Amino acid sequence: MILFIKLLLAHLLGDFIWQPNSWVADKETKKHKSIYLYVHILLHGVLAAILAGEIRFIPYAVLIAVTHGIVDLIKLNFQKKKTKRTWFVVDQIAHILILIGIVLLYQNKSIINFWSDNEFWILITGLLLITKPTSIFIKTIISIWSPESQNSHQDFSLANAGNYIGILERLLVVCFILTAHFEAIGFLLAAKSIFRFGDLKEAKDRKLTEYVMIGTLISFGIAIIVGLVIQALLLQLP
Repeated sequence: MILFIKLLLAHLLGDFIWQPNSWVADKETKKHKSIYLYVHILLHGVLAAILAGEIRFIPYAVLIAVTHGIVDLIKLNFQKKKTKRTWFVVDQIAHILILIGIVLLYQNKSIINFWSDNEFWILITGLLLITKPTSIFIKTIISIWSPESQNSHQDFSLANAGNYIGILERLLVVCFILTAHFEAIGFLLAAKSIFRFGDLKEAKDRKLTEYVMIGTLISFGIAIIVGLVIQALLLQLP
């Protein structure tokens, strides 16, 4: 795990902290002809080798640099202006997966270790449950109440913002429970209430207020239950 943390730090330094915007712009314009692309690749290899701190890791650092360059080249050649955000996410996921693979290869471990890890399956199932499945469940439950004022104000909000806010708040609630910071749930609920207060006050619609409160309480309730269940299951593991 500590090796993965070191490699992740190297990735963060190379991809974000020590990569100026001018490098990014030059790579997007010139693609494989950009000198900064190869400087960027070299930087990742050097950082990985230094932070790993072992001579025998150097070949793996070279592998990290090469695979990083390949992933970046694929992104640079296929991304368009409208798909930059999507390719950014795909690019970062690919880099992280490669780092995991190299750590497993270096430590002579198999990906099967993840498949046999009960903690991994409990966590991944619980976290996935509180994302889109819970959003659909909540939407279905509260669909019987649909205040007219909600529709009239939809044009003034970001697309699917409420859905993403709900997912993020549930993930935070579960994290707070698993780290034994129950008091933070109250602060999160209070913060959301403060931001919502202005909108609800301007709307002056009791039905809308009740609609939002029902959705929020169901969302927090499900997150708390899932968090407690995950915690209980993890404690029962040998």
